[in-house]
Amino acid sequence: QVQLVESGGGLVQAGGSLRLSCAASSIVFSINAMGWYRQAPGKQRELVAHISTGGIPRYADFLKGRFTISRDNANLTVLLQMNSLKPEDTAVYYCATVHWPAGLPKGDWGQGTQVTVSS
Repeated sequence: QVQLVESGGGLVQAGGSLRLSCAASSIVFSINAMGWYRQAPGKQRELVAHISTGGIPRYADFLKGRFTISRDNANLTVLLQMNSLKPEDTAVYYCATVHWPAGLPKGDWGQGTQVTVSS
């Protein structure tokens, strides 16, 4: 089982940027596709972006190019660069191992990091 720890969340004004980081505890990270999910209050958890073991990214349609996912297999880290943030991006963001190419979660989750975007 992979242990995942997210960091980088916080409070930002609309139009600003944040970079989330997910650190994995095991070399198992390098053989798993990885994804970022988010969950806003009162809403279901939704897939934001995911990336294959070889670095191929996939994004949710609603992002319209604002976020970028990347991974560093040597350092067991997956990043989510978030630009042009909107109040509707406010949510807890979770890192997870996922199935490729669908992005469905395998069951390994981090504790989440809160992102709050003020208008």
